[in-house]
Amino acid sequence: MEHFLSIKDLSQEQFLSLITLAKDVKANPKNYSQALAGKSIVTLYEKQSLRTRVTFDIGIAKLGGHSVYLDQNNGALGKRESVSDFAKNISCWADGIVARTFSHQTCEELAQAGSVPVVNSLSDMYHPCQGLADFLSIAEKFDDLSQVKVAYIGDGNNVTHSLMFAAAVCGSDMVVVCPQGCFPDGQVVLEAQAIAQAHGGSLTLSMDPQAAKNADAIYTDTWISMGDDISYDDIKGKFAPYQVNQAMMNELNIGYFMHCQPAHIDQEVTQEVFDGKQSLVLRQAENRMHAQNAVLITLLGE
Repeated sequence: MEHFLSIKDLSQEQFLSLITLAKDVKANPKNYSQALAGKSIVTLYEKQSLRTRVTFDIGIAKLGGHSVYLDQNNGALGKRESVSDFAKNISCWADGIVARTFSHQTCEELAQAGSVPVVNSLSDMYHPCQGLADFLSIAEKFDDLSQVKVAYIGDGNNVTHSLMFAAAVCGSDMVVVCPQGCFPDGQVVLEAQAIAQAHGGSLTLSMDPQAAKNADAIYTDTWISMGDDISYDDIKGKFAPYQVNQAMMNELNIGYFMHCQPAHIDQEVTQEVFDGKQSLVLRQAENRMHAQNAVLITLLGE
């Protein structure tokens, strides 16, 4: 691994090794307290963040490293100076870059122009840190990821893309259930299906929530992505049948509920399910730090 931009770039061995390492980092943090000693990592944010910023800042500190936070108050990437020059300058001082950007192209330009590892902490196309943390959470419940069925329901987005690639690399079965016109990117679907087929898994798309029946976990996200200029009233009629509520969980015989947060309670999910015994949302949030630390150790650790 030179960078961590998308899960599709990883082999099955690399992805499963990250999960194994993340489990050990979580179980034995003292063993990794100096894994990034003397290393400085610049964290860039074009978008607001709670879980991403806190888990990277604290996670880097737990590994003995130092993080430097930059947001758009320091100048928007590509506007004050080119992304290429930005990456080259940061590479003079820092040992790595973590970037949360509007455009995935920005992440790619940082990786191409800079000389240090780049971690995509969210872009318009992918959210690989979330996908890794999610499959770490599933792996803590199921020993064999190739035997797991994961369902995603709602609006196809960057989180959906990373989940599809994670499931495909693991050889899991995945169902993506969306209203008409709200499916994930078609090229990403084709790429994920090819990877899934190579590893004995499957990726199915449907508009019918019944396709999620007997899923080991069902995953949803906000119906309106950050920055989208859409009102809830405009889309609630289309998305209402896709709300995850206890009746759906029971009828479809779902094992666990997952959400990357922030959640809009009583829109894509009810409070009962979000806070219920089947919910993995806080486990996912905690595992962001452990999964990301595994990535940083792999990229930067001695």
